[in-house]
Amino acid sequence: MPDHIKLIIVDDEKDIRLGLSNYFPWNEMGYEVIGSFDNGLSALSFLETNDCNVVLTDIKMKDFSGIDLAKEIHKRFPSIIVVFISGYADFEYARKAIEYGVRFYIVKPTVYEEIHEIFMTIKEELQNKKGKDFDYDMLETLGYNEQILFKVEKYIEDNLKVVSLESAAKAVSLSPHYLSVFFKNNKGIKFIDYVRDVKMRKAKELLQDSSLRIYEISNLLGYLNSNNFTRVFTQYYGFSPRQYRMLSSGLNEGEDD
Repeated sequence: MPDHIKLIIVDDEKDIRLGLSNYFPWNEMGYEVIGSFDNGLSALSFLETNDCNVVLTDIKMKDFSGIDLAKEIHKRFPSIIVVFISGYADFEYARKAIEYGVRFYIVKPTVYEEIHEIFMTIKEELQNKKGKDFDYDMLETLGYNEQILFKVEKYIEDNLKVVSLESAAKAVSLSPHYLSVFFKNNKGIKFIDYVRDVKMRKAKELLQDSSLRIYEISNLLGYLNSNNFTRVFTQYYGFSPRQYRMLSSGLNEGEDD
């Protein structure tokens, strides 16, 4: 990877394009803006003859949209990282983005901190790629989606007390919105429902340990109020944690919570 990461910006709104190109501190972050374009076709033509690491593109553009551009980049230049910027937080856009390997989605109006965080994450990834001779084509053959799902599931298992959509998204360098859509598309269940399922399975396991009080189990699973834990458990299984413990281990009703 060169000293500066090569970036192009594509947006048909002149003020936004110029603002992002000229007034964001790219150089300080280790980036060099090597081109800016008002349409996807011009950007694609540029990529055919110029080395580039990252493309920041609007989604909604006339004739050749950001989705079209991402599709061609995914097919022809798989090592280029694409970042979407859009005034629309739309499920269909996010689904298409995932289909074409786009993991970063910024919703206008842009916030400095969000752009900074995303592009520093990308910088770290590219540095790791250089250090490990990471091959993006090989990543696809290994099953990109499966790798992300494995990492998310492992994170959930290891962090049941504190897990949230935001923390899991950060762990795999996705935005929370993207992870939500990605997880539902690839796992067939909402992220929050999957976390609840894992917690409930773990709750059954922990309840079989008679040395743990119910309020302690509640705390281990991230429920600060044991009444909330009892309510969720009862709704999920049809009986309370205490009833399950009695049925599974023969404890008497006199146990304190």
